[in-house]
Amino acid sequence: MLIPSIFLGKDHIQRASFYDTCNKLLLFDYVKVSKVSVEDMLYDEQDILRSMDKIEVTGHVLGAAMFMADNAGVRVLYTGDYSREEDCHLCAAEIPQFSLDICIIESTYGVQLHQPRNVREKRFTDVIHSTISQGGPSVVMVSPSGLQSGLSRQLFEMWCSEKKNACVIPGYVVEGTLAKTIINEPKEVTLMNGLTAPLNMQVHYMSFSAHADFAQTSTFLMELMPPNIILVHGEANEMGRLKQKLITKIADRNTKIISLKNCQSVEMYFNSEKMAKTIGRLAEKTPEVGETVSGLLVKKAFTYQIMAPDDLHVFSQLSTTNISQRITIAYSGAFGVLKHRLKQMFESVVSLPDEESDGPAFRVHERLTVKYESEKHISLHWRSDPIIDMVSDSVVALVLNISREMYMQVLYLVNGPPGFGASHEIPKAVVESEEATKTEEENNKKAEKVIHALLVSLFGDVKFGENGKLVISVDGNVAHLDKQSGNVESGNEGLKERVRVAFQRILNAVKPIPLSVS
Repeated sequence: MLIPSIFLGKDHIQRASFYDTCNKLLLFDYVKVSKVSVEDMLYDEQDILRSMDKIEVTGHVLGAAMFMADNAGVRVLYTGDYSREEDCHLCAAEIPQFSLDICIIESTYGVQLHQPRNVREKRFTDVIHSTISQGGPSVVMVSPSGLQSGLSRQLFEMWCSEKKNACVIPGYVVEGTLAKTIINEPKEVTLMNGLTAPLNMQVHYMSFSAHADFAQTSTFLMELMPPNIILVHGEANEMGRLKQKLITKIADRNTKIISLKNCQSVEMYFNSEKMAKTIGRLAEKTPEVGETVSGLLVKKAFTYQIMAPDDLHVFSQLSTTNISQRITIAYSGAFGVLKHRLKQMFESVVSLPDEESDGPAFRVHERLTVKYESEKHISLHWRSDPIIDMVSDSVVALVLNISREMYMQVLYLVNGPPGFGASHEIPKAVVESEEATKTEEENNKKAEKVIHALLVSLFGDVKFGENGKLVISVDGNVAHLDKQSGNVESGNEGLKERVRVAFQRILNAVKPIPLSVS
């Protein structure tokens, strides 16, 4: 008589420890016997060690495990084969202590229910005692797969014709196997050599299979409550019955249940919120409601962190690099003219003391330094970032434009207007502009003229009214615009809004770029 070997642990802790040890040994053994290259390995020893605390006991067989995969915040549990029944050498499958989005679960027994273990064990021992008492010399306990070939199959063919012998099948049987055939008690069976023999021996089917039945499966899913259930590892009809019974049992919940065929793929879509945690210096102070938190957004796997640039090397394997840029430009005009023109474009243009800059210089937007190098050159200095890079580009464009204007003025003075036989050779002398800086009052007058001209181009009839207000008339509707405050008064709401928006956009176009932009 063949009996299974078992491990007798004293308590749950000993059995769990033994289980973990076996699981680790099996996984390590896979790595050792794999004949693929290192690059093609699914995992190595370090991966195994890191995963040990993430593996759930399944209660199936030694080495079986459930795995949870987290992909971009979507959690998927794959049960594999499992059992919720306590055994003498295995713990019952554990209930994962986290919420799930998808549970891929076996459906081997479908809606079938196992008898209580003590009832099955009593039946098993009764069969053995009964067979031996009738004079049967042998009782063979085999797995369904073991009965297909090998020693078990040879013994079966030797003893199947004798009435006093017995065959006990303790596990799940699959269509097309000898085990499935004999539990239906045919009169004869086909031997491996192709001949037939009478089936007179006793055949008993009592499942000790370590797969969950319907009671275990439904209880397991009711405790986890995943919104999506995918049934696998089962015969098509049993899976279909299980699906319908689960739908009936959890009809009041918005749960999607899918039963898959072999090699069938399924696509599921999830909308999940992405959360970023502030760490390091940024986490030292709790921001006020509505306050903007500025830093570097770092993505690692599927987690996001916001940190100060100086903390990047502390909390990651990355580091920051500062790029200091310097460019020299040909410019032979007055340095004061350049500063004045930049003030018309930018809100913040501040002169620097000579001891700080080693010569005439001013700073644009607090981070771009413009230095006077010689009568023919200026230089720009800045620490590169996206905003100041654009500011430097605009300053370079302005310098080139001023130089072009100066060249055209010199050309006009030396050779006269174009088209009257004037020569356009580049003059050797450079005449600097005699204008220094214009007063703020003159600039404001020029801006008012520009604003008025643009409003006329948009609305047509624009006149000056009382208290410096502009009177704008369109199709019999009148709007009064206060140029100082930007307020608009009109009986026509449509015209009022058009004038308000247009005036604000014109102001944004003619005013210097504010420092807050950078």
